[in-house]
Amino acid sequence: MPKNSDLNRVAAVVLRFTRGPVLVIVVVYAIGIIGMALMPGLDAEGNPHRMSLFHAFYFFTYTATTTGFGEIPHGFTDEQRLWTIVCLYMGVVAWLYAIGSIIKLAQNPFLVNAIAERRFARSVEQIGSPFYIVCGFGDTGSLLTRGFSDHGIMAVVIDADEERIKALALRDYRDRIPGLCADASVPKHLVAAGISLTNCIGVVALSPNEDLNLKITVMTKFLNPAAQVICRASSTGQQQHLEAMEGVTVINPFELFATQLGLAVSAPQLYGLNEWFVGASGVKLGKLNTVRQGPWILCGYGRMGSCIQREFAAQNIATTIIDPEVEDIAEDQHVIHGHADAKTLAEAHMEKAAGLVVGTDSDTSNLDILLSAQRFKSDAFLIVRQNQHDNELAFNAAEVDLIMQQSLVTARSVLMRLIAPILSTVIEELKTLEPSITADLVMRLQQSFAEEAPKLISVTVGEDTPAIIEVNGKGLQPRIEDIIRDPSELTSELACVPLALKRNSTTMVLPASAQALQLGDTLLFCATSGDARRVLITLKNSRRLNYLITGYEEPAGLVFKWLTQRLPRIKQIARCLDGPIP
Repeated sequence: MPKNSDLNRVAAVVLRFTRGPVLVIVVVYAIGIIGMALMPGLDAEGNPHRMSLFHAFYFFTYTATTTGFGEIPHGFTDEQRLWTIVCLYMGVVAWLYAIGSIIKLAQNPFLVNAIAERRFARSVEQIGSPFYIVCGFGDTGSLLTRGFSDHGIMAVVIDADEERIKALALRDYRDRIPGLCADASVPKHLVAAGISLTNCIGVVALSPNEDLNLKITVMTKFLNPAAQVICRASSTGQQQHLEAMEGVTVINPFELFATQLGLAVSAPQLYGLNEWFVGASGVKLGKLNTVRQGPWILCGYGRMGSCIQREFAAQNIATTIIDPEVEDIAEDQHVIHGHADAKTLAEAHMEKAAGLVVGTDSDTSNLDILLSAQRFKSDAFLIVRQNQHDNELAFNAAEVDLIMQQSLVTARSVLMRLIAPILSTVIEELKTLEPSITADLVMRLQQSFAEEAPKLISVTVGEDTPAIIEVNGKGLQPRIEDIIRDPSELTSELACVPLALKRNSTTMVLPASAQALQLGDTLLFCATSGDARRVLITLKNSRRLNYLITGYEEPAGLVFKWLTQRLPRIKQIARCLDGPIP
């Protein structure tokens, strides 16, 4: 029904714009043809002759285009030539009017949008693999879409900004990603984006307008209740409202920001490991940015600053807040009312601080505060918030220990929740374990990966692993060590480290290699790109998996299978031939 309604409106627009030009062309042609047929003429012998309607139509047709093929069927009289001049001007004016109307019709915004939406819907219908709908193509949306492309995940994009959709068409993604300039909260646009298709996995709402994200979430749950929804929200009330919905995951970028900052301060090795897992640039395993004990200075106390202050309070870290407007703060909290500059930093004893967090919502202000902080001879751990991805070069040039880019942190978190949802459980579990366990894991990863970037793979024993189902039917029970064994050398393992095994509601972090796999298990492992492909091939190739388990390579092909089945009989005949003749 929406498609038919749109087509009807498009047809009405076309008829409205073409009605006038068509009537003008018809009237001009009728006058010109009839007038030409009535004009007196002479034939080759000088006898009176009048042009037929067919010849008049033919002559007027090529004359209206200012193309001349001569006077037909005989030379014209002065009367006919005079009327020809009139026809020339009438035809040219009529066609200019008609062409102008057609150009105006082609530029009609409603028609352009309707055609673009229909073309977008056809592109989405042609997607054969599972895909996500990304609502909002700002900094976070573009980074997430890049991550989808790098991991071979298909996506479609909706954004109300036409310039962002034009930028989408210029990106060098592995596959062409369809984009639509429209309001993603309108149900018909979600339907055009494929929300009702069976291969639509879910919707990611990343618009800066949180009310719009809420509306997208509500519309999605009605249009496709089974679809997974990931929504960005930072206000407490809206976050609680969204979390009450089934199948909705809420991403609060400020809480996420504060949690990662707390991890960087309290467990730098675990923070570095997590950043290495998500593919942060410039992160190397084992490279630590240690933070000395002492008070911290927090510049900016908005929604993000309050989250950081709560995180520091939970770790018993004393903080001094610098902000011109501070509300709802504990009485024992040290607060300096004013803008962060050299004066207020000196009042906060910048020279004695263990760390400085510059976290306002303005990149210019953040960089200005860094310039003021550099006047102090301090070895404080410097952390700065980057709001706009376009300012990356300026922030990289600043001499800071940690840059927290909200859009990048959010995009990585969303991507990891989709491709490796167990990873957050792994990090949380490692927080509670001895630091030596994290150190051992880092050392093991260093030996396996060297300088190569990791690739996280999450597989579920079942439809994703037909090889395991097939060998189970033969009475074999594959273990983790079997699927990560090197097919070319059975005594060695691939560069593949199992991180977690989820069975029912229990998650085993760093499972033993001898752990047997059961139907329904979800296994998360980290591997190099090449070895990740080898493991995935093993999980789909029963002959290879059988060889890795038993050390025996099954015959392939009809001839070898036939010989193998008859091998015992052939051996028996050979023994009889070698024996004495009866």
